[in-house]
Amino acid sequence: MPDRDSTQEHRRRVMAVCAEATRPELEAALRCVNYPGTVTDLRRPETGLVMTRGRIGGDGAPFNLGEATVTRATVRLADDATGFAYLLGRDLERARAAATLDALWQLADWREAVERALVPVGERLEAERALSARQTAATRVDFFTLVRGED
Repeated sequence: MPDRDSTQEHRRRVMAVCAEATRPELEAALRCVNYPGTVTDLRRPETGLVMTRGRIGGDGAPFNLGEATVTRATVRLADDATGFAYLLGRDLERARAAATLDALWQLADWREAVERALVPVGERLEAERALSARQTAATRVDFFTLVRGED
């Protein structure tokens, strides 16, 4: 059996993919998994604001940057697994779908199906990151110092 820390880290990665997925992608993943049991809302999806914090230079004194809209949801499956989701934005159904996938991932019998269903999302996100890296690299400027020869 895998240790608890690696399981939690793996769950974090799955939840991160769900957090960046679009609603159609999450709905497609749920259709692909095809869970036959009931999904009950423990906390209906709701939208609110959170304060974001920043630091100058990454290590300066923290300051309040501004507010961000966040939607959260908590669900429980018929198998007693509880799933959570906190997503940027106002999409209630997207948050519920992400929470459902989180709960399903926690069940050993459904884990592989959830991961397989999220593969297209992970591939899209990786392609977007690679494109962004290429675009950033294209604008990179290398500065160097020229040493004058002795006269």
